Amino acid sequence: MNAASFSSLSADHQRLQALVGAWRGEEEVADTQWADGGTATSEVLAEAEFGGQFVVQRYRQRRDGTISFGSHTVFGVDHQNGVGTMHQFDSMGFVPLSPATGMWNGNELVLERSSPRGFARVTYIFDDADTYRMRLHFKPAGSDDWQDMVSGVYRRVSPSSINGF
Repeated sequence: MNAASFSSLSADHQRLQALVGAWRGEEEVADTQWADGGTATSEVLAEAEFGGQFVVQRYRQRRDGTISFGSHTVFGVDHQNGVGTMHQFDSMGFVPLSPATGMWNGNELVLERSSPRGFARVTYIFDDADTYRMRLHFKPAGSDDWQDMVSGVYRRVSPSSINGF
């Protein structure tokens, strides 16, 4: 995207551009009903689409040398409702009934969504232009307690160091 098209984006769309790039992450996976706890590495490739109106992210998690989880995520902005949006499709196969929605609070983007299984909250914390942290929490239906699922630190890398996307 050239500078002229970037400057024509809304402030909310411009903030989403922080996700754009190739990233490598080190993650802690909590012991849950869907996965055993432990460490993982990840590769993330995110690109601006449609003049920066959306950011499309491809994510791949590896555990013990094997791809253990993958997702495709589309981030956008719903100006009518004043929120950021996140549509995510993943290798677990759950079809989202609606996107996660949320807002920026300083350098943090917090998005939440609900499903018949419960509530999910993902937080992206941008430490600087080349590092961000992500935390995913889940609250099962009928529970008042949020559970850790995954947390990680992601550092910008050269796109050529991300293989297989």
